[in-house]
Amino acid sequence: MPRRLLSAAAAGALLLSLASCGDGEEGTVTTPPPSINIEAPSDGGGDSEPSDGGGETEEPTAAAPDIPPPDPADYAGKDEQTPEGAEQAFRYYIATLAWARQSGDSDSLNTLFSDECTLCKEMSSAVNEHDARGEHWKDIDIVDTGTANFESENYDVEVGYVFIVSQHTEPNSSAPIPAQEWTGVAGMAWASESWLIEELALEETGDET
Repeated sequence: MPRRLLSAAAAGALLLSLASCGDGEEGTVTTPPPSINIEAPSDGGGDSEPSDGGGETEEPTAAAPDIPPPDPADYAGKDEQTPEGAEQAFRYYIATLAWARQSGDSDSLNTLFSDECTLCKEMSSAVNEHDARGEHWKDIDIVDTGTANFESENYDVEVGYVFIVSQHTEPNSSAPIPAQEWTGVAGMAWASESWLIEELALEETGDET
């Protein structure tokens, strides 16, 4: 029997409803820190390869910005076997995904999901492919709107997360990408000492002006 995951659009509507009334019957709402600031420097230069003949070198592939990864300490309880811990683990995944897009490093990202998560694997592969071409996102800031957890028949818990991806730049884009609100839903599984994402749905749910 295929697993069923709460739709991202439905989770977004529910989260907005919960935020407006301040509580909910189907899950809890956590108010995390207002911003996950993982801004990249705007100038990501790179060293060119040495020439073997003393002539001009080819245009170097742009190096990834040297920025620190998200600090696990900012996601208190993410390794606790509680629904709230699952919420923090999902927040940490999204922050790490944004960092990977900027740094080109998918190693940390790959430890946060199981082999069951097809979308997770596709996004990690995209990070690697873009990094090989010297293509990296820049100047990203993730702003929290809210999280909630839900009982699930297929996972240990389902987590909904609404967040805003700030205006940023992406490779081959002629203009900055405007800020966008996104809703994510993750089917979470407890794996001995940490939460892993087993299934993931992401949907753009609004523009920010």
